[in-house]
Amino acid sequence: MYKALFQTRRTLAPVVAALLAAALGAVVHSAAMADTWPAKPVRLIVNFPPGGAADQIARAISLPLQEALGQPVLVDNRGGAGGNLGGDLAAKATPDGYTLLMSSGGMVSVNPHIYAKMPFDPAKDLIPVAAAARVLVFLETRADLPPKTVKEFMAYLKANPGKLSYGSPGNGSSPHLAGELFKDMAGLYAVHVPYRGAAPAMQDLLGGQIDFMFDPGIGLNQVRAGKLRMLAVGSLQRSPLFPDVPTLDEVGLKGFDADTVFGIYAPTGTPPEIVTRLNRETNKILASPGFKERVSGIGGVPAPMSPAEFGRRAAEDGVRFGGLIKARGIRGD
Repeated sequence: MYKALFQTRRTLAPVVAALLAAALGAVVHSAAMADTWPAKPVRLIVNFPPGGAADQIARAISLPLQEALGQPVLVDNRGGAGGNLGGDLAAKATPDGYTLLMSSGGMVSVNPHIYAKMPFDPAKDLIPVAAAARVLVFLETRADLPPKTVKEFMAYLKANPGKLSYGSPGNGSSPHLAGELFKDMAGLYAVHVPYRGAAPAMQDLLGGQIDFMFDPGIGLNQVRAGKLRMLAVGSLQRSPLFPDVPTLDEVGLKGFDADTVFGIYAPTGTPPEIVTRLNRETNKILASPGFKERVSGIGGVPAPMSPAEFGRRAAEDGVRFGGLIKARGIRGD
């Protein structure tokens, strides 16, 4: 028996040595890659069309990040399928730190609930790098609608079931979920019209083709100009930009919270040293006056987090919205 055991050890010894060498080589390669990174331009995929919240946040980060890294950071809009198209491109990219993704948290926490099949698994194929901003949604209506307050608007909707429509950037987007949560908690019915991005939905709201929407912040200047009427904030806290506008929680829809966190992800396998540096540089940008001003323009709030904190937030949102998605029968485009 001892002779057989000795022979087995002799047989396994080269295998173990090879495995240890491979593991050590991978560590050394990863460290060397991190030491020389970045040596070329970095691609920042945005999985929504130009003009929306994800695009604006990405562009607010890309230039200062480029200055910090010493290499161009190129924004690449790849919208479609509720963010899945751009997410898939990022998930399947080489995990070397040269391909990143700017996305709403919904792609990670919501899309797995609304799509029967996805081309990738966001929880396994992407890793959180850095949160960027918490984006609020604002309940806005056409300026020519009769209701002047959110309570009047809810009464108006109840008196006209199915006659009003609301837009969103697409099925499963945070404005869509906000609309469904609003209907569910207030006992209302309105027709949902999905668009391919927040910007075209906002254009149709301004043009009168739809009646209201939960705006992720791109229409705030139109509110100030009197072209839209803001009735409420879909957050647990009032917006510092509109301190006189109540939250839906305040007017009776207790616990209403449709905030979402946008941030940067990377393909799984990206060296941790690169992730750490990206997180550090991004958090510096979030603290800068320029970023704060830019993100406040869409009603957002900087949201610095560690990668682990960002991942936990996405998981919590998945639980928070999963029940609503199931109850309302929400499906992807």
